[in-house]
Amino acid sequence: MRILNIIHSYFNHHTKAIDQYDVSSYINDHCREQFDLGRETMRFLKAAILAGTVAVFAATSAFAADVKIGFIVKQPEEPWFQDEWKFAEVAAKEKGFTLVKIGAEDGEKLQSAIDNLGAQGAQGFIVCTPDVKLGPGIVAKAAANDLKIMTVDDRLVNADGSPIEDVPHMGISATKIGEAVGQTIVDEIKKRGWNMSEVGAVRVSYDQLPTAVDRIDGALSVLKANGFPQANIFDAPQAKTDTEAALNASTVVLNKNANIKKWIAVGLNDEAVLGAVRATETVGIPADSMIGVGIGGADSAINEFKKPTATGFFGTIIISPKRHGYETALNMYNWIADGKAPEKLILTAGQVALRDNYETVRKELGIE
Repeated sequence: MRILNIIHSYFNHHTKAIDQYDVSSYINDHCREQFDLGRETMRFLKAAILAGTVAVFAATSAFAADVKIGFIVKQPEEPWFQDEWKFAEVAAKEKGFTLVKIGAEDGEKLQSAIDNLGAQGAQGFIVCTPDVKLGPGIVAKAAANDLKIMTVDDRLVNADGSPIEDVPHMGISATKIGEAVGQTIVDEIKKRGWNMSEVGAVRVSYDQLPTAVDRIDGALSVLKANGFPQANIFDAPQAKTDTEAALNASTVVLNKNANIKKWIAVGLNDEAVLGAVRATETVGIPADSMIGVGIGGADSAINEFKKPTATGFFGTIIISPKRHGYETALNMYNWIADGKAPEKLILTAGQVALRDNYETVRKELGIE
């Protein structure tokens, strides 16, 4: 009985990772004199505690291997979501859990993906939904499958448009990032000596997404506060949040306003602004007559900076997909493994990156 008490005492007081030195030190310091133990008994104790430790660690590793986490994104072909998956996989390798990557471009596919995760025995998932208004249905489907849920990038909303605050969310301070876009454009307009009354603004819009509205409104608020005329802002609604849709929408605006020779562009993301830049190239507007500033710092933006000749894509507000992929996956794992629920709302910031400093900015944000 005394030996069992000693073993029990050791594990009650040692929750960190241990090795043979820890065991020997504990027994020598706490047990030999107190219980008047002989050499053979000491050896037995050390072997028993070490064996127990190995069993504990083995059980922990086996548990991690049984954890399965889904990561569902609305546009799996987009570089931003590819990067989120990449960093989520880093967390999966570190902790030993299984990451299930799923693309769900519409509500039906999303509902099916959640059911699929439930059937696979997953314990939770992270999602960037194709439609935030699906929020109540997504929450109900997660509950029906006994799955924990977190959202990333786009926050779920109730039927009345209010955020579903019970679902942990990692997003972006959309208005502030939009304001950074606007200020970057204002600074460059002044540097080039442009007259704002002679400049047109392509507002590449996707108004069904609140994040898009907040980003664009933030950018335009700074522009207008610095004297940019409302009459020179032209809406270019895109059918999808990709470059092709933005190009098509922007081309219509440019063709209707062919008298304007200098342009700026704002949008939800890098792809939206790149679409506007491609449109200016299509209609013959030179690169030095266009100032486009995107949001995201995706590979598409970086590739634009790497081109030998500067284009109309002037800059981007880099948002680190590392946190949005790695940290959300890690938070979900800790929630499942340790019962530690994530914060209800985490907002990340961005940093302005231009052609001449993007490598430095990426390193500072831990992307390189």
